[in-house]
Amino acid sequence: MDATFTEEQQEIRRTLRELTTKRCTPDDVKAATRTPAGHDLALWGALGAELGLPGLALPERYGGVGGTVTELALAQEELGRALAPSPLFATCGLAAPLIAALGTDAQREALLAQIAAGRLTAALAVPGTGLATALGLVAENTGDWAGGGRAGGVQARRADGAWHLYGQAEQVLDGHSAGLLLVAAHTGGFARSRTLLFLVREDAAGLVRTRQTSLDETRPQARLELRDVPVELLGEESGDVPGALAAVGDTAATLLAADAVGAADRALERTVQYVKEREQFGRPIGSFQAVKHRLADVYVTVQAARSAAYYAAWAAGDTGGTGGERAGGLALAQALEALRTAAAEAVQLHGGIGFTWEHDAHLYLKRAAGDELLFGPVHLLRARAAQTAGLFGPAAAVSA
Repeated sequence: MDATFTEEQQEIRRTLRELTTKRCTPDDVKAATRTPAGHDLALWGALGAELGLPGLALPERYGGVGGTVTELALAQEELGRALAPSPLFATCGLAAPLIAALGTDAQREALLAQIAAGRLTAALAVPGTGLATALGLVAENTGDWAGGGRAGGVQARRADGAWHLYGQAEQVLDGHSAGLLLVAAHTGGFARSRTLLFLVREDAAGLVRTRQTSLDETRPQARLELRDVPVELLGEESGDVPGALAAVGDTAATLLAADAVGAADRALERTVQYVKEREQFGRPIGSFQAVKHRLADVYVTVQAARSAAYYAAWAAGDTGGTGGERAGGLALAQALEALRTAAAEAVQLHGGIGFTWEHDAHLYLKRAAGDELLFGPVHLLRARAAQTAGLFGPAAAVSA
């Protein structure tokens, strides 16, 4: 593994650091979360049209840059530092790879070019609270998480040569504002039970989208209600949907790990700055050995998580050396733990002000808790990684 970043990769980091420093202050972030879209449309326009961020990991034939997961992870890390509300992860970390993996040539040509140009945002919708399972992060995704023919899921029915969806999906990241929805639905009944993905346009008849109140306002979520919605099948019925979702799950976990590392690093940075300035007993509290030890432990934890995230990004983009090693889930577990630790220490060491809504420490704590609720928990991420690696034998099972 070559741990040295190229000049182009370093430029991505520098450019985004400069942009987010100017346009993603804590006040900007809070204001953006209260808009109907849940993010700053002007900032997203700059990231898409001017910087070409959505096309970083898309092939050049579709208007992308042709980069790897590493470039996208570096971008996600910088956005994570600022806790910037952005549809980048939902669009380019979840939806776009699925379109590229399963879509027909016509679907790729029509949709990926729009995504790469920043003109189209997309979101992945799965029934209930099964996103982590659907992505294969905490359990096998070959079960009936899409509904299994029961009430509460999303069902697909084909009539007169057209597909229609019925059901409801919760906790859809950026689902209230995305121009395109990829909805996982169960079809085939009991005899031919299978899960397929369908393309749903934002203006589809029978689609009702409601923004939900979420713990982490910087990651807006929506509830989708599908009432006999006419849809388009993504790819072919013979496509390996569980396999594609598991592959995308590893990439998504890698991007989330980088995002969490960026947020943890910034939380630690702000805490160190504060303890250098806050005085108690006539001296800065950062000069006390107990405080130094606590922050040193956080630093080691964050750096270890960063190494894990970078390794996962390299492994995801290395088609020759690792044989398709998937390290995203384990990297995400380590990064979420690092963010939770850094955020908790930020609250504690900021003292009385750290416990108030006026301070920004709670934003990092909510990001850690929100991501773990959606894509974890940490102990299941680790258990799944151990199961996949055969650490405890082929019969090992993941249990809640």
